[in-house]
Amino acid sequence: MASMIQMQNTNMNQHVTFPKNIRPWSGSFGQVCLPKRTETAADRQTIVTAVGTVEVATTTSTRANKKTTASTSATSNLTHQWREIQGSNNWENLVEPLHPLLRQEIIRYGDFVTACYKAFDLDPNSKRYLNCKYGKKNMFREVGLESCGYEVTKYIYATPDINIPIQNGESCGRWMGYVAVSSDDAVKRLGRRDIVITFRGTVTNPEWVANLMSSLTPARLDPHNPRDDVKVESGFLSLYTSDESESKFGLGSCREQLLSEVSRLLNKYKGEELSITLAGHSMGSSLALLLGYDIAELGLNRENSRRKIPITVFSFGGPRVGNSGFKQRCEELGVKVLRIVNVNDPITKMPGVVFNLENFRVLGGGGSFEFPWSCSCYTHVGVELVLDFFNMQNPSCVHDLGTYLSLLKCPNRVQIQKEGVDLMNRAKELLLNLNVSAQNFNMQVPIPWRSASARRTSNMVKLRVQSQRT
Repeated sequence: MASMIQMQNTNMNQHVTFPKNIRPWSGSFGQVCLPKRTETAADRQTIVTAVGTVEVATTTSTRANKKTTASTSATSNLTHQWREIQGSNNWENLVEPLHPLLRQEIIRYGDFVTACYKAFDLDPNSKRYLNCKYGKKNMFREVGLESCGYEVTKYIYATPDINIPIQNGESCGRWMGYVAVSSDDAVKRLGRRDIVITFRGTVTNPEWVANLMSSLTPARLDPHNPRDDVKVESGFLSLYTSDESESKFGLGSCREQLLSEVSRLLNKYKGEELSITLAGHSMGSSLALLLGYDIAELGLNRENSRRKIPITVFSFGGPRVGNSGFKQRCEELGVKVLRIVNVNDPITKMPGVVFNLENFRVLGGGGSFEFPWSCSCYTHVGVELVLDFFNMQNPSCVHDLGTYLSLLKCPNRVQIQKEGVDLMNRAKELLLNLNVSAQNFNMQVPIPWRSASARRTSNMVKLRVQSQRT
């Protein structure tokens, strides 16, 4: 099931006049081109939507009041609806169409993941090389999230059990992300105390090798019940569980660090309304899912026999992690997973490009039939939110986290740009395609658009939002 923007037939007898104070701009961020607007009056504003244009004339004070009211309304809604936004009902009726509050929260957690990349030191000459550039108290301020309402409590390091030469010749843990908890003021806005754990994607050589270790292996994270039928990718499991036991001052495994900190925070805020939110990009989303499963399997989120602290995973461009047994167990434990993926992103189709449960279900007629060897195939977990974008000049953007978030932030302000084409004429053609009546519009030019020729040579193919429950 997919929700797409469909353009109407052209009526060539219509004419549109564009005001002089609006002009197109070819600057872009990833594949998303944003318009540059010049205004002659500070009290005028144009709003562009997928179905047309609406001109809004308002004073600056009125505009500010509306913005404040909208912010207060969103906060109030989140206070009462946070459980649904966190997936208590598997995001039923929230994904298609994408609910504004859910979109806001996806972007917010995506920004937390972006902070991992901004704070990661990739300068080989730096003393903090392959570690975080900043201290825990200053990190959010340094990456531009000083008003996020969270406090970093712990940094997380991981060491894959792989002996290969790496950048600086040392075999030690690399900074993977952080644990943060919402402040008292943020609790009032969020409706609960939120523990957020974020992970960056692949950067170092051992991490790339870990990604290629695509054999399935039993997770066996619960010592009292190994569950050999629950299998996960060996490389991800290695990154999650390996430690530096041979080093005198080595760190414990990524798993030990995380479980220890989560246990400490749950005990510290015992009795409060709590949520555990895990977010990651690419390989980081795999670690987030492993951690979510681990916490639930060990029962760390159980306050009593009836009440569980909700665990939610926001996965950005994440690969498959485990087999059908892993998926089934995550669902039994109540781990909620929302996968935000680009349909053109190859990472989301790995591992198990061919041998995956989705393919075998198609061969079986699309029903619940599974082949005898299905338990040895990879499968995705959770609900899928699909974006559809591609840039001919920069193919790597299909997996870029910044591009994911840019598209979510400006879903109705996407334009296709091709060299040698007059953007003003293209905008006029768009309006003709939309079959609007001949009249003057005070508008921003870029709107989602696609022509027959653009299907072959365009930078950005299309934007699609789709829910798929796997």
